[in-house]
Formats: sequence, C-alpha cells, structure tokens
Amino acid sequence: MEEEIKDEVELQNNEYSEDSIKVLEGLEAVRLRPAMYIGDVGERGLHHLIHEVVDNSIDEVLAGFCTNIKVTLHSDGSCSCEDNGRGIPVGPHPIKKISTLEVVMCTLHAGGKFDKGSYKVSGGLHGVGVSCVNALAINAKATIFRDGKIYEQTYEQGIPKTQVIEKGTTKKTGTLIRFTPDPSIFKTVDFRFSKVADRLRQLAFLNPQVVIELFDERDGRQEKFHFKGGLLDFIKYIDQNVNHLSKPILITGSGTNGHDVDVQVEICLQYNTGYNENVLSYVNNINTLEGGTHVSGFRSALTRTLNVYAEKFTKNNKVKLTGDDFREGLTAIISIKVPEPQFEGQTKTKLGNGEVEGIVRTIVNEKLAMYLDQEPKEAKKIIEKASLAAEARNAARKSRELVRRKNALEGSTLPGKLADCSLQTPEDTEIYIVEGDSAGGSAKQGRDRRFQAILPLKGKILNVQKAREAKILENDEIKAIITALGAGFGVDFDPDKSRYGKVILMADADVDGSHIRTLLLTLFFIYMRDMIHQGKLFIAQPPLYKLKKGKLEYYAYNERERDEIIQRIRKEMASKKGFEISEEDTGETMTNDGISISRFKGLGEMNPEQLWQTTMNPESRTLLKVTIDNAAEAAHTFEMLMGDKVEPRREFIEANAQYVKNLDI
Repeated sequence: MEEEIKDEVELQNNEYSEDSIKVLEGLEAVRLRPAMYIGDVGERGLHHLIHEVVDNSIDEVLAGFCTNIKVTLHSDGSCSCEDNGRGIPVGPHPIKKISTLEVVMCTLHAGGKFDKGSYKVSGGLHGVGVSCVNALAINAKATIFRDGKIYEQTYEQGIPKTQVIEKGTTKKTGTLIRFTPDPSIFKTVDFRFSKVADRLRQLAFLNPQVVIELFDERDGRQEKFHFKGGLLDFIKYIDQNVNHLSKPILITGSGTNGHDVDVQVEICLQYNTGYNENVLSYVNNINTLEGGTHVSGFRSALTRTLNVYAEKFTKNNKVKLTGDDFREGLTAIISIKVPEPQFEGQTKTKLGNGEVEGIVRTIVNEKLAMYLDQEPKEAKKIIEKASLAAEARNAARKSRELVRRKNALEGSTLPGKLADCSLQTPEDTEIYIVEGDSAGGSAKQGRDRRFQAILPLKGKILNVQKAREAKILENDEIKAIITALGAGFGVDFDPDKSRYGKVILMADADVDGSHIRTLLLTLFFIYMRDMIHQGKLFIAQPPLYKLKKGKLEYYAYNERERDEIIQRIRKEMASKKGFEISEEDTGETMTNDGISISRFKGLGEMNPEQLWQTTMNPESRTLLKVTIDNAAEAAHTFEMLMGDKVEPRREFIEANAQYVKNLDI
C-alpha cells in the first residue's frame, strides 16, 4: 500500500513541475485561446476580425487623417481593408529595433493608442486588434503607402514570412491589410455581406466625414455608405418604419473631464407614436450595449428638463410624470468621444467614467430646454404623449403587480401548465418555452425532470411591438412566461432573479413556428433585454429530417447534413448494384432501396424519446444563443417586421423570398 502511495506522489510531481509552466511566445496565446480576444470562434468572432481592422482605419478618421475606407470580401475567402490615412510607420522601432510595422502586426499591446499625441480619441485601447487578426489568419499581408513609397510584409499565422520590403513609389498614403481567416480556428470562414454591411453602415452614421465602400467579389454586390447628416440620418434610418410624433432634436456640446481634456457629446432624439423606448449609445464608435454613465446622464437630464417645462407651461396635470413616461415612444442615439474611456471589461459594453454623467447631464439640460422654448408646438406634443403614458402606466400598475414575483421562490402562484423541475438553483436549471400543447406533452415526458422545466404556450402571444404595457400584461401566455421566470418585467426586470439559468425557445421549423419565435424574441428584446445581454436566452434546434436504414436512425438538422448522411449511406451500400437516391427523392417522406427519409413538420410528430435525443439532451442537442451584436440593426429589424407599417415588411419579404427554403403552407 505504501508503495502505491509513493508511485502516485511521483506521478503527480511529474505532471506538475517546473517544465509544466509554459511561456507562450509572440501571438501563441491568441491562437491557443482565441475566444479571450475576439469573443468566440463562430460567426460572431469571424466578423470581429473585420471590425478590428476597420476600427484602426476609423481611428485615423477621428484623428482627422482619413476620409475613405474600402472593404473587400475576396473570392478566395480573404478580406481586405484599405484606408487613405497616414499609413502605419515602417521605420525601425526605437526599442524593438525592428520595423514598427512588424511590431504593430505581430505584438500584443502595441499601437498608437497608448501615445496621446497620436490618437486623442480611440476605440481600441488595448493594442491587441490587428495583431490578433494576424495571429488568427492562415496568411496576411500589410501594404503601406507612406512617404511616397510602397512597403509590404507578409505573415502566416502571425509570424512574419518576409522582411518589410519596399515595392515601389506612390503619391497616396494609407494602409491596406488583407487576411484569410484560419479554418482550423474558426467554425466558419464564410463572411456574410449583410453582417459586414450593418457594421460599416453604423460607422458611417457615426462618422459623417468618412466614405466607406463595401465590395463582394463573390457575387458582385457592393454598397457605399456616406451620411452627411450624421446622427440625423441615423435616427431617420432607425425610425423609418414608425409614425413620427416630433421632429428630430439634435444636441451637441463638449465639457472637460477635470483634466482640461474635452469630452465631445452628440445626441439625437425623436418621439414616435409607439410605446417602446429605444436608446442606442456609443463611446468612441463602440456600441455600449449596457449603457453606462453617458446614458444615465442623458436620462436624468431628459426627465428633469421635460418635468420643469411641463410644470411651467401645462396645468391640471392629473398624475405626476416620471422618467418612464417621458421615454415612451422615444428613440435616442447618444454618441460621445472620450479621450480616456473606462469600460467595464474587455467587452466594452458599459461606460464607467463618472465625470461623463455630469457633462452629458449639463449639456442636455441646457440645449433641450432651449429647444423646448423655441419649439412650443413640438414641446406640447411631447408633454401630451408623456401624460397619456402616465395614465396608461397607472392602469398597468395593478396588472404588473399580479404577475410580479417577490423573488425566485415565493410570490404569485406558478402557472398551472408549468411542469417545473426539482432543482431550485437557477444556474443548474433551464426552462423550455414550447409551442403547442402537443409538443409540450412530448417535452414533458421526454425531459430530465431534475433540471428541465416545460412551459407550453397556447397559440401566438401578443405582438408587444404594437401594444401598451397594460394590454401586454392582460395576455395570459405572456403572464405565464413572466410568472414562471419570476424576474419581473420591463423596468422591474432583473435577470439575476430568474428561476432558471437558461430560457430555451422551442418551436416548429415552419412558418408558424418562425412567427412564434419572432413574437417571443420581440418580447425579450423589448421587455427582458438583459436576459439576452447575460447570454441566458437560447433557441432550440429540432431536426428537420429523419433518415432510417434498417434499424439504424439518423437525424439531420438541415439539407446539408441530410445530403451528407445520404452520401455516407451510399458509400456503405456501394456494393449493392443499382442503388441510387435521386435529387427529387429527398423530399417529404419516401422509401428508396431500404432507406427512408422523412421531414418533420412539427415538434408534435416526435415521440418523447426522439425529442429528448435530438433536441433536449445536453449531450447531443444544438442550441443557438441569442445575442445582440448591433442594437441599431436589431431595433430596425424588429420595427420593420413587427411594427405598424406594412410597406417596409412587404418590401423585405419580396427582397428575401428567393432565399426561403421549406416553406410550409
């Protein structure tokens, strides 16, 4: 026994010794843990590579040296970004003693962002951007136009393959970076034109002085983004699908942060006849999804200024107006430029600079009050809108109290149709919100009762994009969702109080199922958005096809997987003469030489065992996490799909009908 213990100690020492401490040189750390630097290795992380390169060009725009940016998605799978800025310096670095270009491209935390003389305002504060792109690219090339000459250097997986070479002369200045994402790192290396366009459009709105062009060599598509009106054009774009109540109000100004450094503030706001608040905030062109001190400063100033005006110029107010009332039907874009922003974490989703709140509050108080005095008709519309909102708020208060949970374990009674789980620790539990009683029955029987709860919905919930809160809280299915989660609703919503760590939307893979998912996503986006920000909202992925050969069953989640399974079976049966599955056979349900292929039309078609195996078993299921990469585009899309105006929705359907597959009628 003692000998066995001795052997175990020696084994442990061998496993953890001085040799076990590894030092990652250069960009090895980025390749080993890419998600630490770009978020993930899926589609989101892939497009983040483009963002990092483009953001460097935008920094040149902010510094006043760049007016044109060109992004190209090449047919070979690479992407290039060219600007007409100053060009990355190529001379010897004073400390590293190698080309400064190589330092920038191959060294973490190296860049002009740390030198206040180079960039007074910058989105990239950590100096990891372009070097991370280089590390995660199978190959890359930097071409610099500077001092009348052209310089070039090539790289493979972040390692220089050539010295910086002088390639000729030129009259232009700027930087051209071209890179090919490494397929061994990313789950997909297929850039999406629309996703790239969304980000470039946003940057063009925020920087009216720049022209940004996007070209796609793969299919010839191209777009040009240039908005001289800046935030005025931005708010028109966001609110193009709603009925306007007021004209856009533009507020600009600056203030010092206590160190004689200006903080530039630009805000555009407009009211519409809807009921939802839509505030988009940016710091140095970075979308601060979780807000921060600039947003709190704006909101407090908006409430105070409008309240002062309402008390001064209106009489017989039946109810006291609050910030919520003044924000009903409000769309606002807040863009500030801060020399030294303090973000909460590398994700940069919330601003923490305390001095910014006071600067924004002072500017909004002064400029908005001046506007209200100069535009009394517009001011009257806004106050009347807020008064109606206050009356509706009071009517909704009782409805909200009926569905509000005091905490995760007590309060109002849980919905009778909820099949709860036995565990009560949120981090260990999940709830499936399921379309239909039939599918709900299968899910209840197939689930793991320890940690999986099931809430079946009857029919389609209310479209919350077009309804006031009081009406929303009268909807039985929405009340069931709110009560089951136990995290509140709207301004009271707190995702940390949710009774479940994961909320999973599970609907059929047909038109009705897509509509139900969209209605549910609209509910979460508008009234429970922090559930999305915290990464707790998911969409289940039930299979589309079942293939059976003898006693063996296979499940496919899309046409590509179906065809791959067919090919695999074909190879296994290659010895059988005459076996063949024609293209037209891969349809609804068929049998062909011993293999059957059926398409599921709904979750209710699957028995409990099949539903567990394909869609609910954590070991084998596929879940899509719902994220908000671009709040502006998300708000624009929800308003287009779920808002009052029919024409934009019709145009969207006509433009995208060609891409629809498996349309069930």
